Amino acid sequence: MNSLIPLPAPIASGQLPAMIEAAGKRAQTRFVEFFTAQIRNPNTRRAYAQAVREFMSWCEMVGIQTIAEVQPMHVAAYVEQLGQERAAPTVKQRLAAIRHLFDWLVTGQVIPVNPASSVRGPRHVVKKGKTPVLSPKEARRVLDAIDITTPAGLRDRALIGLMVYSFARIGAALTMKVEDVYVQDRRLWVRLREKGGKRHEMPCHHNLEVYLHEYLARAGIEGDPKGPLFRTIGRSTGQLTRTPLPQANAYAMIRRRAAAAGIKTKVGNHTFRATGITAYLKNGGTLERAASMASHASTRTTQLYDRRSDEVTLDEVERIAV
Repeated sequence: MNSLIPLPAPIASGQLPAMIEAAGKRAQTRFVEFFTAQIRNPNTRRAYAQAVREFMSWCEMVGIQTIAEVQPMHVAAYVEQLGQERAAPTVKQRLAAIRHLFDWLVTGQVIPVNPASSVRGPRHVVKKGKTPVLSPKEARRVLDAIDITTPAGLRDRALIGLMVYSFARIGAALTMKVEDVYVQDRRLWVRLREKGGKRHEMPCHHNLEVYLHEYLARAGIEGDPKGPLFRTIGRSTGQLTRTPLPQANAYAMIRRRAAAAGIKTKVGNHTFRATGITAYLKNGGTLERAASMASHASTRTTQLYDRRSDEVTLDEVERIAV
């Protein structure tokens, strides 16, 4: 099974936590099934694997020998200690992973009750996101600074443009295939597969149309509809390979392109998505439409990307005439 579905190390190599090994064959099988049958998203699988691994390492350190020995007070003590070292959102995410795993073990009759179900995480209220946002001029500077005489430049401009003009998540952008860029009603459209497997389709902004048309034509990948849209660059050839661009590589590229354009803001993969949403709202767009375009289930999520209030705050600060 491990060879069929990519798993995070060390689970993929069969190195299960000692607490799971000690609980017997049924617990071992159920544990592996949690990361294969239950957790489908590869990013969630990787995050949950890290959370579970760290929790079980802590349990072993304090003398817990098997999964059946874990009690609510153990989970609560771990959460309390973790809260002193990590931010509240991280603690909540780790607790969710632990709770989800124990639920799976309970339904599989490995353990009788979930010791994490009664443990409360830290209170965390978010009214404004932390994703750095660029001004429209800064975003334009990044795009214009890219050398598009190379396949890498064409790819990078198309990827950044996709996030700005379609509000695409980096994960959805990097899983696109060439055929996910298509013509409908004489206009170029993109097809994105967002969280939860939701299929989301968007017409292209005229700038994005140019970026994608030039990328597909000049990079020579138009004839490979089933191939990945955004690909790695061969070190020896400087040409596109058929390997999908990993998210870590995209992050490094974005940081590099921003630095080359003289951007001091510490940008990340979500920066250009947030920049596009903020620019849309500043230009008269509605929050409801922005949520639909960004494939958000709630406008409350979209509001985290809205940084229009930052400008008001800065204007007010400048009134301090000292």
